[in-house]
Amino acid sequence: MSLQYTAVGWNRQKKIYDSVLTACVAGYLSAFVGLGATLHPNATIETLLIRALGTLALLMLHVVLCIGPLCRLEPRFLPLLYNRRHLGVSMFFVALAHGTFSLVQFHAFGDRSPLVSLFTSNTRYGNLAQFPFQSLGAAALLILFLMAATSHDFWLRNLSAPAWKRLHMAVYLAYFLLIAHVVLGALQSETSPLLAATLALGMVLVTGLHVAAAGRERRVDKARLAAADDGFIDVCDLTTIPEKRARIVSLSGERIAIFKYDGRVSAISNVCQHQNGPLGEGRIVDGCITCPWHGYQYRPDTGASPPPFTEKVPVFRAQVVGTRVFVHPQPLPPGERVQPACFPIVRSKEPA
Repeated sequence: MSLQYTAVGWNRQKKIYDSVLTACVAGYLSAFVGLGATLHPNATIETLLIRALGTLALLMLHVVLCIGPLCRLEPRFLPLLYNRRHLGVSMFFVALAHGTFSLVQFHAFGDRSPLVSLFTSNTRYGNLAQFPFQSLGAAALLILFLMAATSHDFWLRNLSAPAWKRLHMAVYLAYFLLIAHVVLGALQSETSPLLAATLALGMVLVTGLHVAAAGRERRVDKARLAAADDGFIDVCDLTTIPEKRARIVSLSGERIAIFKYDGRVSAISNVCQHQNGPLGEGRIVDGCITCPWHGYQYRPDTGASPPPFTEKVPVFRAQVVGTRVFVHPQPLPPGERVQPACFPIVRSKEPA
């Protein structure tokens, strides 16, 4: 959380992350070019770099797309999510380098502008075998550019979280375009089945993880909870909520995070104001609900961030009867304080 915009919040974790990422990118490119020169001694350095950058960009995009569902299925992957935007921006620059080298090698030595040549040298869109696959890559690169250019919190705040989210969901369109770019391009001339097998494996992995994560979320949304006469709904047993953590339920189409802490229960919207992160998958740190994605914090009884921060999320009334937790599905205005539901803490007896 911050009160002013900075280019990048370079904390120690980001420095380590980016150093490791830079080393991995340099190592991959060096290994690919070195091995390629050995196996294909007649290939030019430009061709080897085009292949190395293209395969690396596609690999990085697969990693970016896998991080989200992995974090929903296994919280131990959350540290990867914290710096996912750095990985995404780095992937764009790798893809941009691939596109630039390709544009120079294939379109820079004619009598037309390279960009004009890219879109006019092949217009056989009705021929699948000779489809102008390079235009698909250019369209995907444009989408990745828009995502990289708006990755900073400045755009998130000024576009609003929902609009920013919709824009960045275009990564799936970019992924589809890049898959088509490879299938209609490199796979048409590549004789080795390794590229096809690797591409198929990546698609299966991305699809499988998203289906598994969607199934997990669907089970939360499908839970049918009946309301009592006073409007409160029996949502769960108190014992199923870990201390200083939450259980997520779906009421009236909205996800609510029910936190248990220090003999109290509070219900709050599950949607973080930063990037719509799942607050219910976070925990209470220093008395504040802390989003697992980027550390934004909210007080459990008001849904407001501690001063001087101004973010607020809706809160809900909660009751505890015996060991059952009841929540009213009607949200209160963001920032309005709700008295937490209290319950007696059973302390283990000390051995005699």
